[in-house]
Amino acid sequence: MRVLIVGSGKTLYFLCRNFAAKGYEVVIINRNQEECIQLSRQLSATIICGDGSDAGILQDAGAMGADAVLALTPNDADNLVICQLASLNFGVPRVVASANDPDNADVFQELGISAFSTTHIIGSLIEQRASIEQITNLLPVDQGRVNITEIILEPESPVAGKRLKDIELPENALVAVVIRDDRPIVPRGANDLRAGDRVVLITLPENHGPVLRVFTGEGM
Repeated sequence: MRVLIVGSGKTLYFLCRNFAAKGYEVVIINRNQEECIQLSRQLSATIICGDGSDAGILQDAGAMGADAVLALTPNDADNLVICQLASLNFGVPRVVASANDPDNADVFQELGISAFSTTHIIGSLIEQRASIEQITNLLPVDQGRVNITEIILEPESPVAGKRLKDIELPENALVAVVIRDDRPIVPRGANDLRAGDRVVLITLPENHGPVLRVFTGEGM
C-alpha cells in the first residue's frame, strides 16, 4: 500500500513510523527543509520538500499511484485543497483531512472530503473516561458519529443479574458483545448480565451518556 502524507510534526512522524512497520510505502511532503532532513534520517520513507497543495508537487510525489493521501498540515484550507486535488486530479481512492478547527470537519464532509477533528475525539475521550470509572475502552467511529464502548459491570450495576430483554435501552443503542471469563458471547434477549462482565456497547453521541447510566447507575 502506498500512502502519501502531507504535513509536519510529531503526529506525522509517528504515523509514518507505524505505516512503515506494517510494510506500507510512505511518501512525506513537508515544506520545512530542516525538518525534511531530520525526517529522512529518522524514517524509512521518501521525503519531498515542497508545498503539498501544489498539484505539481503532488504529481512528483506519485499521487497518481497512491492508495491514500492524508493531509495533516496546520492550515485547514491547505488540507482541503490537498485532498480535493488528490481525489479529483489524481484519482486517489482514499483521502483524509485533519480539521484543526473542529467547526471545519462538517464543512469538509459536505464537500465530500473525509475529515477528523482531533479536538472532538480527544475531548470526547477525556470527558467520558473521566466521568465513569468503569469505562475501559472508548472508540469514536466515523468521525465521532458512533461510539463503541467497553465497560466492566460492577456488582452494584443496575443491570447485573438482569436479562437483556428486561433492560430498557434508549433508541439507537446496542449491546454488541459480552465478554465473560475471557469468552466472547454474542448476546440474545434471554442472556443475562453478571458482575464482572465486559460489555461492548454501540451508541450514538446523543444517547451515549444515558446508555452508560443504564449500565453503571451513575447519575441516576
